[in-house]
Amino acid sequence: MEGLYQIKTVNEIMQRHGFSFSKKLGQNFLINPAVCPRIAEMGGAEKGAGIIEIGTGVGVLTHELAKRADKVCAIELDERLIPVLAETLAEHDNVKIINADIMQTDLKKLIDEEFQGLNVAVCANLPYYITSPIIMRLLEAHPAAEQDQKRRAEQDIAEEVLAVGVQGQCRNATIPLSECLHAKNIQ
Repeated sequence: MEGLYQIKTVNEIMQRHGFSFSKKLGQNFLINPAVCPRIAEMGGAEKGAGIIEIGTGVGVLTHELAKRADKVCAIELDERLIPVLAETLAEHDNVKIINADIMQTDLKKLIDEEFQGLNVAVCANLPYYITSPIIMRLLEAHPAAEQDQKRRAEQDIAEEVLAVGVQGQCRNATIPLSECLHAKNIQ
């Protein structure tokens, strides 16, 4: 969609659909034209790839993923965003929007049904409070994660992964993450 990086366009879309942000869901939508393409590139969105996006916002990152990857399954918890996404992502025939809770989603089934023959990666711009539980859920669902898979997390989570071995800086997700992920700062 043209103009999706402009706050005026995003506000018009939100007003048209009667959408307001939910503090409970920690909504803070990413529309930065310098950041979204980099996340898509570093998140593994390329030919031959299938992307699971968690939390679509208005679809700016989804749009960048869809331009690069063969298929994108975007999982969005907030049902109020589904009509917004139908509008903002209408030009992409390789995007499937799934209104679901990632913590309740059968990821193995999703991957088997939607990504046959594709390398699968996960991309997300998550609220801080849910980042670690989601990452742990992804690891539990797919314990044999490939070494070259990349996942973007909030900067402090990535720094923790990079700081393995430094006493007092590791949370419960840090050690398992360091075993199967490459953390990169994309700023």
